Amino acid sequence: MNWKVYNELAWVENVLAAPESYEEEAMGYIKTIERFISRPSPTMLHLGCGAGGHDFHFQKYFTVTGVDLSKGMLDLAQTKNPEITYVKADMRTVNLNKKFDIVIIPDAIAYMITLEDLMATMKNAVAHLKPNGVLLVVAHTKEEFRNNNFAYTGAKDNIQITVFENNHITSENSYEATMIYLIRENGRKRIHHEVHTLGLFSCDEWMDIFDKCRLKVNEMELNDLYNKYLLADGEYKLKVFIGTSILQRE
Repeated sequence: MNWKVYNELAWVENVLAAPESYEEEAMGYIKTIERFISRPSPTMLHLGCGAGGHDFHFQKYFTVTGVDLSKGMLDLAQTKNPEITYVKADMRTVNLNKKFDIVIIPDAIAYMITLEDLMATMKNAVAHLKPNGVLLVVAHTKEEFRNNNFAYTGAKDNIQITVFENNHITSENSYEATMIYLIRENGRKRIHHEVHTLGLFSCDEWMDIFDKCRLKVNEMELNDLYNKYLLADGEYKLKVFIGTSILQRE
């Protein structure tokens, strides 16, 4: 899983999205979490933390630990947020030997492409969660996912970048995200492309996993997060799942 866009091209994040641009999204998650937890100085585990844009805001409210599989993104995150502990690891298997008030996966769960991978991640997230803690996951559901096209642009100093992304359903349980990077630096043009395979799961499959993880779940719609990047008449629906308590089996 040595993705070019998250390692060799990770620096592009600093041109396309300053940490401040994550504020509205991050504050939405923070306000949602605060509805379900009221502990002093809560701790947060951020799985799939990427380049640290969310953490730039999370750290003002929580003591954050970030986990990601891509060194390029973690290097950016550590530079942006030097006070945060970052760990290079797989969120399916990482073991930090501690528990957190909050575990959040706002941007990476689609990289679980099988139910087994998804279950492993969710069980591991719960294993890192304190009793009565909060698990927040942002995900697609198979029923609402659509083929879409996106465009992202940014400029800094003598660098101009445009990224085109095509999402296309390729099977009952997966889709491809094809990304094309057009980079102009000091008048020279480079083009990179990469294809990522991501998972799609039905609402029933999600609910079954939450049940097996002994979580009571609340749902929220998040359907406008990427509207400004969508091309044509696309729609990009997301759900926020909030696991609020661990249920005890008889």
